[in-house]
Amino acid sequence: MAEAVSWTARSLSQRPPSPVLSGILITAASGTVSLAGFDYEISAHLEIGADVVEEGTILVSGKLLAEICRSLPQSTATVETDGSKVTITCGRSRFHLATMPVADYPELPVLPEVSGVVDGEAFAQAVSQVIVAASRDDTLPILTGVKMEIEDDLITFLATDRYRLAMREVRWKPSTPGLSTSALVKAKTLSEVAKTLGNAGELKIALGEGNELIGFESGSRRTTSLLVDGDYPKIRSLFPENTPIHATVRTSELIEAVRRVAVVAERNTPVRLSFTSGQLSLDAGTGEDAQAEESIEAQIDGEEITVAFNPAYLGEGLNAFDSDYVRFSFTSAPKPAMMTAQASLDGEDNGDYRYLVMPVRLPNISG
Repeated sequence: MAEAVSWTARSLSQRPPSPVLSGILITAASGTVSLAGFDYEISAHLEIGADVVEEGTILVSGKLLAEICRSLPQSTATVETDGSKVTITCGRSRFHLATMPVADYPELPVLPEVSGVVDGEAFAQAVSQVIVAASRDDTLPILTGVKMEIEDDLITFLATDRYRLAMREVRWKPSTPGLSTSALVKAKTLSEVAKTLGNAGELKIALGEGNELIGFESGSRRTTSLLVDGDYPKIRSLFPENTPIHATVRTSELIEAVRRVAVVAERNTPVRLSFTSGQLSLDAGTGEDAQAEESIEAQIDGEEITVAFNPAYLGEGLNAFDSDYVRFSFTSAPKPAMMTAQASLDGEDNGDYRYLVMPVRLPNISG
């Protein structure tokens, strides 16, 4: 019960436009209890098994109910209604809270027809890799979304905040072969779906007609969300096709090196990376206050190159990789650098996930 209430409460708005939208709708039917939350933009619905004595529907404060359920002891909980009050009893604990008028609650959106099925774990990994590049600036709502482009059995996730881009491809099983469509989904919504539904096996994706609504369903849980309205920038073309310079570094070593040298990087101060034969040198810090340098092993194919990056953008990108090595692909120092996964030092890179980060221009950088 505690897990079900907590999951449903995640869909509730912090500032609901109407008091009833702060509530969780609980419906008891034969052998099951369903819980629903809705704030006009996103909805959540699930069912759990229960010993139902009397069927009915109540509406109670979602935040308060979640706090109560988190505090309950590990025992069977009993929910009883008495007029406009509801009583929750668990062990020796008993809580009473007021109900809200069910008649004022809006009709829940209907889950669109299922468009296809994707492996939940693959979906969750893809989402976690691309949302690092989504904008957190609500004044640019389009860039706070993740573009899902669907072409037959391939879903491509795209995200950008104008300073970095991320693209991840995932195979799925469409209900209609040859399906070609797209949807712009809030990164926050996709993140919640990935965290709460991604580990439950197959994940059903449902796209509504007119591209206004998207739904996700796994097991007894389902959630719907309004899509972000607007034209997403065409960022696919920004990923370079030809890159004469490639550098490969062990991912874990580079993550730690960037973390250490970035300690002395003041706000908006970049970290410099100098790739030479067999080595990558990192340095950060300017002036007389503090500086840091570190060198790690690297393999470069092409001309030696020195570049500079925002340490947060570089670090977040690196942490999105789960491969032993990461490959940097460059056209030139002033141009964006593309990062891809690589299983071994001398192997080929895997283009399923691509992270493109804009360099910081410095007068003394050449390449």
